Amino acid sequence: SMPSEMLMKIFSYLDAVSLLCVGCVNKRFYHMANDNGIWLKIYSSCFQPKRTIWKMTSEQTETVSLGCAAALHDEKPGYWKKEYIFKQIAALKTRVMRLVKPVDPYTGLPCKNKEAMKASGLSWIIVLKDKNGKEHVMEKAKLSFKHTSATILWYTTNWPCLDILSTLKLFGVMPLLPDQSRAPSKNGPRRRSLVAEYHLANLTESSVAVGADNLVQLFSLDPGLLVGLWKEKNEIAFVMASLHYHQLLERSTLGSATVQYALPPNQPVLDDVDPEYGLHDYNLHLDMHGGSCTYLCGTFKSLFCRKGGVD
Repeated sequence: SMPSEMLMKIFSYLDAVSLLCVGCVNKRFYHMANDNGIWLKIYSSCFQPKRTIWKMTSEQTETVSLGCAAALHDEKPGYWKKEYIFKQIAALKTRVMRLVKPVDPYTGLPCKNKEAMKASGLSWIIVLKDKNGKEHVMEKAKLSFKHTSATILWYTTNWPCLDILSTLKLFGVMPLLPDQSRAPSKNGPRRRSLVAEYHLANLTESSVAVGADNLVQLFSLDPGLLVGLWKEKNEIAFVMASLHYHQLLERSTLGSATVQYALPPNQPVLDDVDPEYGLHDYNLHLDMHGGSCTYLCGTFKSLFCRKGGVD
């Protein structure tokens, strides 16, 4: 095998994403790709110190070099790798939070949801699991943004057989180290957040068809999923998910690969004068749309409901 010194020299020319990928090859590569010297170099090139030293004597240069060497020896392997990843995630979170801060007064939703999702590199995938435990990942999707929701459409000719499928899981997927200068790569390290899980066993018997044409029959699964089945073959034609913007970023990024993000409890504030009155003076924004056209979009103001109608 190649000597470690040569491998370390090669690794020193890799960027952060490539270095993380190399670390997944085997145990030897993992330990070598955790080298503090390489990661400190990457960290320093990305996060420049706030203070600039305009003049540096040879004695100062030697002191700085010795200080860096001491930092490398004092820290455990992988320390600067973790520092780099944590700081990148913190910088991304700050950038995204700045985008979602302005709120639409009519819908109560962030005005720049679309921009925030693109800045984070967020996308969605579905994972179909068959009865033998094998997983089929569907990446290719068509994404469209509306006033209050995002619609994702998956279509392919390589769907697994419906009869052997047991579950469908919807995940939000975000690159571990988003690069603003290029599109996210599905081959790089990514994080999954479980958004929803659906049961596909006996789909046609357990679900009610909500629509059909000459070729396809539509089945609705709660929450917000449409499954199109070919009438002749009874196989999947497409899958469409409609995701409301309410805490969509949190649901798509803060969960894990097995556990959904738990939404904070919503406690409606009742009328402070007459508790029996219920809610009053609130707005309802209604947005009905298809894949490419909007059927109804409007805001209804000054609405109220009785206490019995408040969940």
